[in-house]
Amino acid sequence: MVNFGSGCAAVPTDPSNKGSFQSMSQVPVATAASGNPLLSTLVTAVKQAGLVDTLNSADNITVFAPTNDAFKKIPEATLKKVLADKKTLTSILTYHVVPGRLTPADIAGSHKTLQGGEVNVTGSGMDWKVNDASVVCGNVQTSNANVYIVDTVLMPKS
Repeated sequence: MVNFGSGCAAVPTDPSNKGSFQSMSQVPVATAASGNPLLSTLVTAVKQAGLVDTLNSADNITVFAPTNDAFKKIPEATLKKVLADKKTLTSILTYHVVPGRLTPADIAGSHKTLQGGEVNVTGSGMDWKVNDASVVCGNVQTSNANVYIVDTVLMPKS
C-alpha cells in the first residue's frame, strides 16, 4: 500500500515540486517536511527546537506529523508560549516520533516515543487514529522515515 487518506490530495503531484511524494522520498524527514505545504508550522517548530539535524540524521523512524490546521486548534497565545519554550517544544515534538519505520501493517498498538511517553495507534485499512488524532495522509516515505500526517497535535502526559 502506498499513501492513503483524504489529506494526501493536498500533497503536490508534480515530481519536480519539493513537496511531492516522489521528492520527499529522496530526502530525510525534516527536509521533506519543509517542502510540504501542509507542514509549514511543524517545520517552524522543528527549527525553533533545534531538531532539524536530529530528525534528518535519525535512522529508521516513524513521525506523526501534525498539519498546519492541527496547530491552529491550539489557542494562539498557548502556541506562542510553547514555541518560545524550547524544553516544552522539544518534549512535544519528540512525542511525535517513534523508533522504527512502521508500515500500515505494523502500526497498530502502543509505541514508545523518543520523548519517553507512549502513543496508541488504533484502526485499520485507511482509517487510523494516533491517540485522539486522525491520520489524514498515511505511509508517506522519506529517505529515513515513514510519516503519518495527523489532524491534531499530540500532547504528552505531563
